[in-house]
Amino acid sequence: MAGNSLVLPIVLWGRKAPTHCISAILLMDDVSMIVTGCHDGQISLWDLSLNLEINPRALLFGHTASITCLSKASASSEKQYIVSASESGEMCLWDVNDGRCIEFTKLACTHTGIQFYQFTVGTQREGRLLCHGHYPEILVVDATSLEVLYSLVSKISPDWISSMSIIRSHRTQEDTVVAVSVTGILKVWIVTSEVSRMQDTEPVFEEESKPIYCQNCQSISFCAFTQRSLLVVCSKYWRVFDAGDYSLLCSVPSENGQTWTGGDFVSADKVIIWTEDGQSFIYKLPASCLPASDTFRSDVGKAVENLIPPLLFSVLDRADKQLLICPPITRFFYGRRECFHKLLIQGDSSGRLCIWNVPDTLELQDNTEGLQMTTSTSLQEAFCKLTPRPAGIIDQLSLIPNSNEPLKVTASVYIPAHGRLVCGREDGSIVIVPATQTAIVQLLQGEHMLRRGWPPHRNLRAHRNKVTCLLYPHQVSSRYDQRYLISGGVDFSVIIWDIFSGEMKHIFCVHGGEITQLLVPPENCSARVQHCICSVASDHSVGLLSLREKKCIMLASRHLFPIQVIKWRPSDDYLVVGCADGSVYVWQMDTGALDRCVMGITAVEILNACDEAVPAAVDSLSHSAVNLKQAMTRRSLAALKNVAHQKLQTLATNLLASEASDKGNLPKYSHNSLMVQAIKTNLTDPDIHVLFFDVEALIIQLLTEEASRPNTALISPENLQKASGSSDKGGSFLAGKRAAVLFQQVKETIKENIKEHLLDDEDEDEESMRQRREDSDPEYRSSKSKPLTLLEYNLTMDTAKLFMSCLHAWGLNEDLDDVCLDRLGMLKPHCSVSFGLLSRGGHMSLMLPGYNQSIGKPSYGSVEVGRKMSITEGLGRGTYGVSRAVTTQHLLSIISLANTLMSMTNATFIGDHMKKGPIRPPRPGTPDLSKMKAPPPASSNAAQGQIKQGKIKACEITDVTF
Repeated sequence: MAGNSLVLPIVLWGRKAPTHCISAILLMDDVSMIVTGCHDGQISLWDLSLNLEINPRALLFGHTASITCLSKASASSEKQYIVSASESGEMCLWDVNDGRCIEFTKLACTHTGIQFYQFTVGTQREGRLLCHGHYPEILVVDATSLEVLYSLVSKISPDWISSMSIIRSHRTQEDTVVAVSVTGILKVWIVTSEVSRMQDTEPVFEEESKPIYCQNCQSISFCAFTQRSLLVVCSKYWRVFDAGDYSLLCSVPSENGQTWTGGDFVSADKVIIWTEDGQSFIYKLPASCLPASDTFRSDVGKAVENLIPPLLFSVLDRADKQLLICPPITRFFYGRRECFHKLLIQGDSSGRLCIWNVPDTLELQDNTEGLQMTTSTSLQEAFCKLTPRPAGIIDQLSLIPNSNEPLKVTASVYIPAHGRLVCGREDGSIVIVPATQTAIVQLLQGEHMLRRGWPPHRNLRAHRNKVTCLLYPHQVSSRYDQRYLISGGVDFSVIIWDIFSGEMKHIFCVHGGEITQLLVPPENCSARVQHCICSVASDHSVGLLSLREKKCIMLASRHLFPIQVIKWRPSDDYLVVGCADGSVYVWQMDTGALDRCVMGITAVEILNACDEAVPAAVDSLSHSAVNLKQAMTRRSLAALKNVAHQKLQTLATNLLASEASDKGNLPKYSHNSLMVQAIKTNLTDPDIHVLFFDVEALIIQLLTEEASRPNTALISPENLQKASGSSDKGGSFLAGKRAAVLFQQVKETIKENIKEHLLDDEDEDEESMRQRREDSDPEYRSSKSKPLTLLEYNLTMDTAKLFMSCLHAWGLNEDLDDVCLDRLGMLKPHCSVSFGLLSRGGHMSLMLPGYNQSIGKPSYGSVEVGRKMSITEGLGRGTYGVSRAVTTQHLLSIISLANTLMSMTNATFIGDHMKKGPIRPPRPGTPDLSKMKAPPPASSNAAQGQIKQGKIKACEITDVTF
């Protein structure tokens, strides 16, 4: 997609919630939101109601490795900023109100803990982030720019920092940073306002270094109630120290082999400690640990075993006893929202969040009892509560008899040149569908929902089990045949398909494991390798498969560990393979010989040397880029029309000049108005499909098609032929040539129309018989393949129809809704549409299903039929209740696109192709659409006039509404 274009994502999640193995938890100060990071690199936002009910709102994408820590990055209640860090050294600054990435950076070190620190300089407040991790200092980072300002360094015994706490002083301007290293040495730094303003100066050294013999420290907590105590939790014991001179006040060992993973102060005399298996214990501290007590520090200097053990108050246990992949993450937070909350929040590997509200007064309880859980939910539970369930991209074509769950899509590739989406499924079948029409079926109400086998599609069957990866090589490089589609599966095979005929051209069976990746070699490889694709398998083998020779020309299978990266060195004819253990294998592509196997710094240098800059391809229409950029900057409709008309003339001239060029490969606008990207949060998950709508590209395509539309008097092929023949006598030479081009296009379209066969209910019996015969006789499958041509009625108008129907704020204005349905041909969503937001560096936030539900209220699909939706409900459930940034993008998009459509002649969303064939009884679970008003036919001039009036009325109402 264009880098600076207005691109709006819409996501189809499917019925299975994404995997969210929680690795970090953060509660916002106003107790309105919980933020969780997961081991796959995503961040989830959860709304928290006043009565502590949880509703997932959005997933944030941007990190490429496991999230190690989260921290707030602003003390202001207006700016809810957080910072996240991952194992690969990435840091991102997020605005969680919008889900927008404000800033990001990458360091050569991994953070395991971040704490926010704010100080005042005069009347101005500045924020700092104190980071520690796998490096022997504490980095001080600017909370706005994520720039490293200075570091807190150890003079004595420098080592990695296990945990850190900031002690704020209310009496002086000096604050204290207390940290414990992995060797059990306590470090103290004094931070003043003068030190905090430092930048690019000498490092700050510690004020004190004291061994406290706390090996494997898990957490440090400062008591905000007494301003005197310090809790240090280690894996096998926890201790309380005096924050004045760091004297040991008490120590409690773990029992029954439990492993402590953290703790905090609940009140002045109570601490809560949690274990690796998810249990939490609340202890009452002895009087010798309380500054207000007369016996404070009375046990200092005594043997640890003689100290008074704290009294066990309460046990909090996980309700869900299922076996977890990794230990749950537990954190304790204070928060103020109408009342003061003390919340213990736990997240586990199944994506479940549990909350316990810890009361101020705790009575002595029996050990078998525990504090009751306040609330609990998971992503999958939230998906299951929605009615209707969240839609997948081809759910209507993937229904299984006697099953509520459709077949999972396990691999996908989008072919923008043809507007086709190719989906591989878990049963080994591959489905090719028109992308816009399948999205309309899943998201919007209409007659298409009542038709079985819609949208028109084609099934390719040869894999015996799950399809793991798909590749369309021509999309990556034009040197490949545009007919070829490559698929790989868990049956160890790689198959070449002809997507136009649906035939299987060849099958490679050279690997000894499931295919995990399919790649395209670079342009500057040898001539033989240029016609190959690279396949990677789970048996640690790499193959170069020639599409021209239909054979494997190289198989590299001596790797001892799983393959993580494939790189190329074409100038030296090398294929470089990086493995999970850090080893790098260098293979000669032409001979298949192993050149070398290296590890360590040499392996890193070889991989870095392969990252050579590849010159970008030159756009064939780049000569008009300046004019197009100026038109886009001015947002002038006349300028856009002029540019589109110039492009069309250039296109027609070029086509007529090169008659030998490929007829089916017509140059189009360089940016596609729709892109479909399949993403996975985890390798085991089915594909999630995100539709990216480029508004500017869509407007250009609409205006280009408008400029290419001939006069209504020349609409038939005969008239077109006459016009092209008499172009010398009347009209310009270019007009005659353009008519000839249009005639050729009409001819090709008629040809395709004759070949086209739409799968519908009339052919259901024939299709089932053919399918049974295909399953039993593979030879019949290859010899009786139906033609693959799927007629695209109007990709641009279908894209605009889908986009406008999803963006319109249904429910805000009943009159406007009727105009959109009856006259403009728009369709109403039958489920909540999940929007997204793109931000800096390709970072992205995607709204989860049910994000616009009021917690405790009925879902979108359960609104009473016939009841007018109130303004509040419309804003809450419509498109404009997400965030300010998303609302701004939606308003800009819908206004600019509506103005473009109004300026076009006879532009309509009402098409006959969606009404072909008789209406069949709906399948079980399909919404009842019998009361829905049918759109009028668009063939007569009167109907066209009504549509034009409807556009004008819609624009008037839109101006009032917005």
